Amino acid sequence: MISLTPSHIIEYLYCPRFTYFEYVLGIPQYEEKHYKVIKGRELHDIKLERNKEYLRKKIGVQSKWLDQYLTNGYLRGRVDEVLLLNSGSMAPLDYKFAEYKDRIFDTYRQQLICYAILIEDNFNKKVNNGYLVYVRSKNKLVEVLISEKDKDLVRKSIGRIQEILEKNHFPKATKFKRRCLSCTYRNICIK
Repeated sequence: MISLTPSHIIEYLYCPRFTYFEYVLGIPQYEEKHYKVIKGRELHDIKLERNKEYLRKKIGVQSKWLDQYLTNGYLRGRVDEVLLLNSGSMAPLDYKFAEYKDRIFDTYRQQLICYAILIEDNFNKKVNNGYLVYVRSKNKLVEVLISEKDKDLVRKSIGRIQEILEKNHFPKATKFKRRCLSCTYRNICIK
């Protein structure tokens, strides 16, 4: 079984054909050219050096583990911070080089759900929520609730991605046609 990252899940949920084009046919998406991706990766290193204790106090953190690479056999990822909360549950915290605009992008949410699964499997503790820090909004802290239904959707997506990869299955495109307008593969995708 191939170990997937949150990016695999996010891309699949955006459109299952994204998975097919990039990982079955091996056509790269050239994400390195995107400014936000590059800035986000630079930020990853910078933020680890800054003191964010005030954010952790605000949400009742007992303990924290920084920059944790976690895997469970079918999923892997690097969590900016794993938090043990006063409630006894745990939570992922992820920094975003973005402004908060009164809504949480589904990509950010899916990433936190993937991290929740990894934390539960590695720390054997329940995860009911996660946190996003929007660096370009003065480190605004936003809580994201994570349900069992959310985790089940990600686990089902992992199974479907494995099927695409192992059987070279050409999946149906997303039903959200607006996504096709900004897709890297729009010029080679069959409508």
